[in-house]
Amino acid sequence: MPPAFNYPDDSLFSLDQHLGGGDVAASVITSASGPSGQLPLTDEILRSWSSGDLFGLTQNAGMGWDPARMMGPQYLCLSTQGGVRDHDGTPIALGYHTGHWEVGLLVQAAAEQFSEAGGVPFAAFCSDPCDGRSQGTNGMFDSLPYRNDAAIVMRRLIRSLPRRRGVLGVATCDKGLPAMMLAVCGTKHLPSVIVPGGVTLPPTVGEDAGKVQTIGARYSQGEISLEQAGLEGCRACGSPGGGCQFLGTAATSQVVAEAMGLTVPHAALAPSGQPIWLDIARQSARSLMALDARGLTLADIVTDDSIYNAMLVHAACGGSTNLLLHIPAVAQAAGLKSPTVEDWHQVNKLVARFVDVLPNGPVGHPTVRLFLAGGVPEIMWHLRELGLLRGDAMTVAGASWNEILDAWPQSARRDALRQRLIESDRVDPDDVIIPPATAKKRGLTSTVCFPQGNLCPEGSVIKSTSIDPSVVGEDGVYRKAGPARVFVSERDAIAAIKGNHPHPVQAGDVVVLIGRGPLGSGMEETYQITSALKFLPWGKHVALVTDARFSGVSTGACIGHVGPEALAGGPIGRVQDGDQVEVVVDRIGLHGSVNLVGTADKSLTPAEAEALLASRSPHPQLAVDAKMPDDSRLWAALQQVGGGTWSGCVYDVEKIIATLDAGTKALQEKASD
Repeated sequence: MPPAFNYPDDSLFSLDQHLGGGDVAASVITSASGPSGQLPLTDEILRSWSSGDLFGLTQNAGMGWDPARMMGPQYLCLSTQGGVRDHDGTPIALGYHTGHWEVGLLVQAAAEQFSEAGGVPFAAFCSDPCDGRSQGTNGMFDSLPYRNDAAIVMRRLIRSLPRRRGVLGVATCDKGLPAMMLAVCGTKHLPSVIVPGGVTLPPTVGEDAGKVQTIGARYSQGEISLEQAGLEGCRACGSPGGGCQFLGTAATSQVVAEAMGLTVPHAALAPSGQPIWLDIARQSARSLMALDARGLTLADIVTDDSIYNAMLVHAACGGSTNLLLHIPAVAQAAGLKSPTVEDWHQVNKLVARFVDVLPNGPVGHPTVRLFLAGGVPEIMWHLRELGLLRGDAMTVAGASWNEILDAWPQSARRDALRQRLIESDRVDPDDVIIPPATAKKRGLTSTVCFPQGNLCPEGSVIKSTSIDPSVVGEDGVYRKAGPARVFVSERDAIAAIKGNHPHPVQAGDVVVLIGRGPLGSGMEETYQITSALKFLPWGKHVALVTDARFSGVSTGACIGHVGPEALAGGPIGRVQDGDQVEVVVDRIGLHGSVNLVGTADKSLTPAEAEALLASRSPHPQLAVDAKMPDDSRLWAALQQVGGGTWSGCVYDVEKIIATLDAGTKALQEKASD
């Protein structure tokens, strides 16, 4: 155990000291002369501007802005900055994660660009939590709900600067970047540009930030020593800023934002803190001013075609399944048709994965190598060559993807970065972003499959390519049948996997984790479980079925987003310990099923299984988690009315109002009876 911290005596609060301090009190100043000069007002301004607009100028002067430069166009730099850094980068107060630790530097670079051009930059911040930090804790109950809340706050911040001409959204990670996309797409009458916050570097020697999250499980099972756990845990983040080194939800969100046209070309996954990263912020500021000058807004950029392109790139990368929640939500915010499960299925049938990046194999390169290999433009160039890309979709660069991709293969940027990857890491760029025909020969297949069955009649999702190949049949089909181990809390499930449980999970089991969907826990991530199973020798022989969701770095036979969730009456809530559960996933045909096929005593026909599930009561311990905050319970209720998980956990205002009106009327009628 680490030693207890002993506070120095002179640092403790002293009432006498606080109420004394006569010298400090005597130094208080009661008035000041105020800024010199005068506001550049005109007769027309004074007669037509609101008092708020005029008082805003007064406050600008009060903060020290030169009155002579007051009338330039206003641009809002909205970011998820977290923590407080000293001038040399050392921490004064920590952020929640590395992803938002350095983004203030991007805001500064962009603001300087606006200022140099005669604009008036503003900066506002809405920091974000870390899914990695909250794994296995009650903090996870606020993770997905935060996205909707932050998007609301960000939109309020945008609207609360009445004279802004455009928005530069700087964000990086799992919920902050999706929230930023929702915010700017929800104010699509404005020009806006997203600046992805980039990625952290992998350590020269050591584990990546995904694997290192398993040190507790591996130590508990005797796989690593205490000393090794401490060493790996310390050095996994090779640099202080940026999202994780794997294509989890944070990195996938960056890639998707660029594919939608929301960023300047080749912006996703740049190494945080480096000159090329800062240059992206400056280019983004120039792009925003150009959009403003041309009268272009996000309504001209975020279209059905841009949503489709984002889905193509997601499939090509084998991206995080959390984007199945976020892309529909972005579409809804932009007033577009949200993709359905069938839309996702069709895209994944069209596009087999051809990007080799963590956590996917066969090698699993860190995200900075994906950037160096050409990033999103390189992926989209291949997609265009396949005849799949909707290349007329516009981007915030003021050019279509066709125009960008016509220039990309011969660009100095592409040549220099791909050569840098060869020289620095001895890696062929075409082994990271693999030409699709070559990827097919190497056995890479489509990524996402949507199993259905008597335990998930509305569907579920699995990243089928993440299943360990050694447990997949020669025909490309994963088949698993085993006894159910039912848990109603992640804490109990991980204890059983670590062996800290009266009945530990064993090879051959099917872990069924219920009551962890939106209604039960805010739809927590369960990476603590999936990562442990990946790095334990017998973990590949265990399947996981849950109404919760997974981290983008999750791998293995893990099936999530089961619908209906248990607390919404889903049959998954009626599974009992010892029941025989069968999982089938066809990685080539992209079909799958999750079915109850027997009890502990006997096999069941499909009709018998359906009848048994219908006759059973829900699990006796199934309930909303007692520690779920009221804030998240409200979110869960509102998103359920809006269509729940398969609609992106959004707020459909019209449906919510109609439901409240109907409920109010019903209560009034009941009271009058």
